Amino acid sequence: MIDAGLDVAARLAMSVACGAVVGLNRDLHHKQAGVRTNALVSLGAALAVIVVMPPGEEDSQRIDALSRVIQGVLTGIGFLGAGVILRDPSTRRVSGLTTAAAIWLAEMLGVASGAGAYLVAAIALAFGLVAIAGGGRFERLFRRREEMPESDAGRD
Repeated sequence: MIDAGLDVAARLAMSVACGAVVGLNRDLHHKQAGVRTNALVSLGAALAVIVVMPPGEEDSQRIDALSRVIQGVLTGIGFLGAGVILRDPSTRRVSGLTTAAAIWLAEMLGVASGAGAYLVAAIALAFGLVAIAGGGRFERLFRRREEMPESDAGRD
């Protein structure tokens, strides 16, 4: 019983940590959904997984139920993500897409953590942070190359 309790606590702690790290990046970029939002999204997803499939009680009947829970969590989180996407009618620009994707990532990190897939969650978190932190620079690099006149395109 104590081992199961520690396993549950570790899974929930991992989910909060993953969500908080994703949220910290969003907060540092002054976005709407920061540490608390992403940590809570991740925690909620992990909790949904643990309630359906507690540690040590994995069996084929519960896996089917887990699949339905994950589908429901994925659908439900879309509404929260949609709430941070904004369109400015005057400029016709859309903002908040990366934050919405970060919320979705936090949710999936929670699912992985709740399932006890710590390595999967940690690797996905690392790749997600690389994409969030480096993606903008990568895009700008290619935008600059695209804007160069043809005669300058081959120079470095």
